[in-house]
Amino acid sequence: VGTQTPNDLDGWPRAPFTLKGLGCKMGPPFIRTTSQALLSVFPTEATLPRGGSVLVNCSSTCEEEAFLGLETPLTKEERDRGHNWKVFKLSDVEEDSKPMCFSNCGPNQTLASISITVYRLPEHMELFPLPPWQPVGENLTLKCQVKGGAPRAQLTLVLLRGEEELSRQPAVGEPAEGNATVLAGRGDYGANFTCRAELDLRPQGLGFFQNTSAPRQLRTFVLPMTSPQLETPRILEVGTSEKVVCSMGGLFPASEARVHLALGDHRLNTTVTYNKDSLSATAWVEGTAENEGDHLLVCAIMLGNQSQESWRNLTVYSFPAPNLTLSEQEVSEGTQVEVACEASVGLRVRLSDAPAEPWAPSVQFLLNATAEDNGRHFSCSAALEVAGHLLYKNQTKELRVLYGPRLDESDCLGNWTWPEETNQKLSCQAWGNPVPQLTCLRETDGALLPTGDLRPVKKQYEGTYICKAESPRGAVTRKVFLTVLSECASVRGWAQVGTEILAQEAAAMKLNTQATPP
Repeated sequence: VGTQTPNDLDGWPRAPFTLKGLGCKMGPPFIRTTSQALLSVFPTEATLPRGGSVLVNCSSTCEEEAFLGLETPLTKEERDRGHNWKVFKLSDVEEDSKPMCFSNCGPNQTLASISITVYRLPEHMELFPLPPWQPVGENLTLKCQVKGGAPRAQLTLVLLRGEEELSRQPAVGEPAEGNATVLAGRGDYGANFTCRAELDLRPQGLGFFQNTSAPRQLRTFVLPMTSPQLETPRILEVGTSEKVVCSMGGLFPASEARVHLALGDHRLNTTVTYNKDSLSATAWVEGTAENEGDHLLVCAIMLGNQSQESWRNLTVYSFPAPNLTLSEQEVSEGTQVEVACEASVGLRVRLSDAPAEPWAPSVQFLLNATAEDNGRHFSCSAALEVAGHLLYKNQTKELRVLYGPRLDESDCLGNWTWPEETNQKLSCQAWGNPVPQLTCLRETDGALLPTGDLRPVKKQYEGTYICKAESPRGAVTRKVFLTVLSECASVRGWAQVGTEILAQEAAAMKLNTQATPP
């Protein structure tokens, strides 16, 4: 029975060592004969782990006492003997060897050899590093290297993706290398690739030994050959901010993509939102006096070892509003008011209601304020061209004119004649700034004039009314005559009433077409 000392089998399974376990063949021994004596050796073949040992039995059929020995450079020890047989132990077998058993029977010598094969597992095996990123749709070459290992005829290199076998090839050369080519796909993202060495000694009655390299993980990606979509303003005023959005679809895996948004050399603070196969990056760009001028706004999206970018020109500009001044904003009727419009250096302005003039650095004119000018708006407009865009800024001011009360025929009709029990509307309005207080009282009894909708007209409304409009700037009065015709009026009277009503309606229509007093 032999023994095994697997000094170099760390990490590999151990197997008990027996003659059968060593793969010793039980066939006829290799014998050289002289005369009648025969020499046999057992086993004729043995497979040992490196550093292992084996027992060798040499026996002779010599009729006399034969002299038996074993020629070998290996460490040997006689373990047992008998009539014409000896058992030797060969230890620390490191390499293949062919020890020779000999027998001297009288003057004749007989020889018989044993073939010892030493097996050893690889000393080093490694799957070469994978690329940090692999584009989907491109071929990936896997390479595995193994140093050591014997016998080579029984050593096989296997490349795997997970548990899937990609290639199987014999170990050839020193070091031995195995290769496999795969078409990278999205499903390979995060896949583990390994290299396995298999030493199959089952035909020799031993075991099946294998070891696997450390796994290497693959990351695949897809970055479309298109530029990102960049939404950004083309011009930006100092003191304002605008949102910039950069987006892209068709990414895999989108969550691994990185975004770089920058205005010139200044990187923007960016918020990125990821979807299944797309992303959207948002940032705010601010216009400051320091970055006034033309700049390049860049968005770059990086995934794997590739990148795509878009860029836009952005002009940061300063545009001060024009200055509109009124010598007085609240004046009495008849006062002269100076209206002036000025622009900042380099700009030109126009002033509404000013005499027609071309754009100029400043515009002004004098106005003799009237009641009609109360509430009048003046607008000062400045223009600036920025990056092909014509921009305008306006400043508006209102003029307030103080004037006394007005109670004219157009504001309050002097004569009203209506049939009794008809539906009518009576209006009487006074104008002025400040707005005057209007009171209309009947001369006879001080009754108020019934203004607004009269539904219906009553005989009791008839009379002569004194209307007075009064404000801090004065007072005006006006008489209003209201006649109500009873139902028993003569036909002539009705005709006269009809004529008066038509006249009143015509006057009312005429008033409705006039401009509303200020």
